[in-house]
Amino acid sequence: MTRALLHRLFFSTAALRVLIAAAAVALGIGMQCLPGPGNAHFADEWLRDYFVRLQASDAADAAEQRVAVVDIDEASLKTIGPWPWPRERVAALLESLLSDYGARGVALDMVLPEPADAAGDAHLATLARQGPVVMAQAFDYVSRPAPLRVGVLAGGVPVSGAPASVPSRAAVAGGFIANHAGLAQAGLTGNIGFVPDEDGVLRRLPMRTVFEGREYPALSLALLDCCAAAAPSAREPQASAWAQRRAHPAPGEAFERIPFARDWPSYTVVSAADILNLRAPVALLSGRLVLVGSSALGLSDRVATPLSASTAGVMVHAAQLTALLDARAGVAPAHWPGRWVAVFFSLLVAALAAYTFPRLSAASNMALLGGASLAWLGLAYAIVPHDAYFSASGPLLANLFLLMVAVPFDWQVTQRESRQLLGTLRQYVAESVVDELLRSKVSDPLVPVQREVTTLIADMEGYTGQVESLPMEEAVRLTRDFLDCLTRPVLEKGGTLDKYTGDGLVAFWGAPLPVAGHADLALEAARQIVQEVQRLSLARQRDGKPPLRVRIGIESGVAMAGDFGSSSRSIYTAVGDSVNTASRLQALARDFPHDILVGPGAVACAKRHRFSLLGEVTLRGKEKPTTIYALEPDGVVGHGVPNLQI
Repeated sequence: MTRALLHRLFFSTAALRVLIAAAAVALGIGMQCLPGPGNAHFADEWLRDYFVRLQASDAADAAEQRVAVVDIDEASLKTIGPWPWPRERVAALLESLLSDYGARGVALDMVLPEPADAAGDAHLATLARQGPVVMAQAFDYVSRPAPLRVGVLAGGVPVSGAPASVPSRAAVAGGFIANHAGLAQAGLTGNIGFVPDEDGVLRRLPMRTVFEGREYPALSLALLDCCAAAAPSAREPQASAWAQRRAHPAPGEAFERIPFARDWPSYTVVSAADILNLRAPVALLSGRLVLVGSSALGLSDRVATPLSASTAGVMVHAAQLTALLDARAGVAPAHWPGRWVAVFFSLLVAALAAYTFPRLSAASNMALLGGASLAWLGLAYAIVPHDAYFSASGPLLANLFLLMVAVPFDWQVTQRESRQLLGTLRQYVAESVVDELLRSKVSDPLVPVQREVTTLIADMEGYTGQVESLPMEEAVRLTRDFLDCLTRPVLEKGGTLDKYTGDGLVAFWGAPLPVAGHADLALEAARQIVQEVQRLSLARQRDGKPPLRVRIGIESGVAMAGDFGSSSRSIYTAVGDSVNTASRLQALARDFPHDILVGPGAVACAKRHRFSLLGEVTLRGKEKPTTIYALEPDGVVGHGVPNLQI
């Protein structure tokens, strides 16, 4: 019965461990399956941002030679004049970049919804129609009661034709802010609208936007398209970048994660005032794609990015343009299946934890989870540039789940097993002794040691004759009731129950902890045993059953007490000459009218009891005679039978 119960308990505990490990794996997989590009949750994005900053900082010395930024900064406003500038000045800035500085293409990162000076607007419109200039317009992705309709949209391609031409992962806009009607004939336009994440950080840009049946590219994509049409190279395909991306949309491309592969110092940034005054070196801009924007606080075009808490919006487009150029040049990081790597890692750690948690200490298991988490951080750091859509924090959360659930679970299992062991120990050792062992904090209280102990051995006289005529149930009841009479006094008097011997028991005092007055305690327990057996015998005689008698042998002396046995099974017991003497005295009691026979060692140690001298006997296995005594209930010393040979 006990073995079957322990068997079920083991498998139940093992099943719970497997369930906890499966829950950790499910959490890791669930983190990889969150809806939306990049699995936008704060823990994951915070970790990604940290990795992005580290990697961008490492690449800061790799200057971006293909892209330049012209900044309408505070110095430009102070030198040229406050904003808004006349449109002629804006047009002159764009024209100077194309003619004087030889820019490959220019994108204006600002929307001009209202007309201004007519000549300047006309000049700007001519540049927008004829030169490699991309004008900006901003789409709105927020649902509003009254959708934004400002200015006149330009550009775009229809998507209402064949179903195959309709983009599957394009952002859908509900409104827009565009340039005024005078600029509506611009040859190229790019969207600068965006949606920051819930924490206010801009990490993605909508690369394609659909509005009222037409599709519009992002500013960086439109500028790349402008560049490709102007001067394709051997490594650049003849088809426009926008056309290629429409034909082969990437997963999550509607809001594509910006790699931010280079830190801001890697970019060439020139003040707009230096361009207008022709003070900037031509080599800084010649042959480059140029983005014109503003970092001035008064123009309010600043956003939070993974690289910094406040960044000019034009720099975000520059970072995205760099990513597009890297992809077209074939130097972008190759794609790795980050999600599958994360799932496999979570599965591996969970399986390892299910195996090690019941076998290692809590500290070792916590170290295992800590090491696994550090290993994942290194792996995730390497994967981040190669996969924009895996959850970097998923395996960490799975490990945290194991730490918060599996470690306490195994701690609870260990506590339960400890309580079971203590409960078992209390069946053999007095509770006060167990409590003292716990308080003493002995590292190994069961290791064999020499102790001065008193051994008590008791059994039922005529047990075989008593039970052979009884039905099985009555024989079991008699044995249990008799052993209860023996066990209670032993434990009440602080003894250690060594073992049961069928119809009797072996107990001792003085181990595992030294006990003062161990002989007197054993004698008191023996006297109480006799009294309890007498009461049980009287009750049975009233039912017409034969009487019971207990025989007890007691002796004190040095013994080796501890955990003895083989590597597969052991028992806590005491071995020594005094133990053997107590056993011989118990057997000898059948020849005496006394229930309790006491050896000379116990008589010498006892302080509170008196004895009757019975004489000397030669016990089996001994060469010299042994003096034996009977415990006197009234404390009178008498004389026994001398020189009895056994």
